[in-house]
Amino acid sequence: MERNIYYVGISFFGMINGIFNQTALLFALIHVQVLAPSLLFGSTGLTLMFSSLMVSTATIVIAGIPAALYERFIGAKDDSTVVSLWIWLAGTAILTLPAIGNFFEIGL
Repeated sequence: MERNIYYVGISFFGMINGIFNQTALLFALIHVQVLAPSLLFGSTGLTLMFSSLMVSTATIVIAGIPAALYERFIGAKDDSTVVSLWIWLAGTAILTLPAIGNFFEIGL
């Protein structure tokens, strides 16, 4: 399988979690509204989109930690290995589990 397929899958799961995970999205939305109210001109829609982007990015970063630890453990020097990409993809899929029900109910 080509490497780009892994990256598309990882970003897909991150996107699904950012849009449909209501708990994480509400948490991020409240904190963005409290900590940076004038950052997005006080617009609730922009704040919601920014919160969704934050949740998506956090999903991808957190899921990448086990893959990075695996690469460090095996001593990979240049590029990500296929196994580490599978670990990263599985991590994003596991973190997206709470949002999968909403994704199938609402649809994309």
